[in-house]
Amino acid sequence: MSQETNATALPVGVTGVVTDWSGDKQAFHVPWGKAMMWIFLLSDTFIFTSFLTGYMHVRTSTTVPWPNPSEVFALTIAGHHIPLILIAIMTFILITSSGTMALAVNYGYRRDRKKTMLLMLATAAFGAMFVSMQAFEWTKLIVDEGVRPWGNPMGAAQFGACFFMITGFHGLHVSIGVIYLSIVAFKVYRGDYESRGYEIVEIVGLYWHFVDLVWVFIFALFYLW
Repeated sequence: MSQETNATALPVGVTGVVTDWSGDKQAFHVPWGKAMMWIFLLSDTFIFTSFLTGYMHVRTSTTVPWPNPSEVFALTIAGHHIPLILIAIMTFILITSSGTMALAVNYGYRRDRKKTMLLMLATAAFGAMFVSMQAFEWTKLIVDEGVRPWGNPMGAAQFGACFFMITGFHGLHVSIGVIYLSIVAFKVYRGDYESRGYEIVEIVGLYWHFVDLVWVFIFALFYLW
């Protein structure tokens, strides 16, 4: 009986469409902040996909030998030549930061301000470490190896352009994430979200997990291929 009542109560015709449209009806019970973050991440997915697809096309179509990532990104430590050691550490740091971010979201919904703040700051610290290591990596390639966006002495000229564009764009996202995390962590500690709830922590977590996921693809396609 109630279903029939609800069905007949729905507005019909052009007037009904106008009423629904102007009534700000919500089709899915998803907060606007979270929905907008998902839309932003979707648009960012298209950008990173374009970058990586372009990189794969350049890599497979160039007739000049492509530099060997295991050699290019190797470090000599205590007389031992270790390939991809810095990249492995950077990847481990980002994966660990995903764990601290997930815990921050968990404690946020428990309204544990102190632990949420500390875990978010720990995540931001991991992100800052990642960017610092990336800056070291860039410095080594530019100063010591002579790599440039328009060429490099180790092989295909496109290597430098692809590397600086893809890793630089990702590094920019990490840097923005560090600032974003730090601001929200401060506001959590100050108690700004006690009345509104801690949904903002989850929204920050969505952004950070996306940044970490993108790095997995960059790591696999750029450094391991």
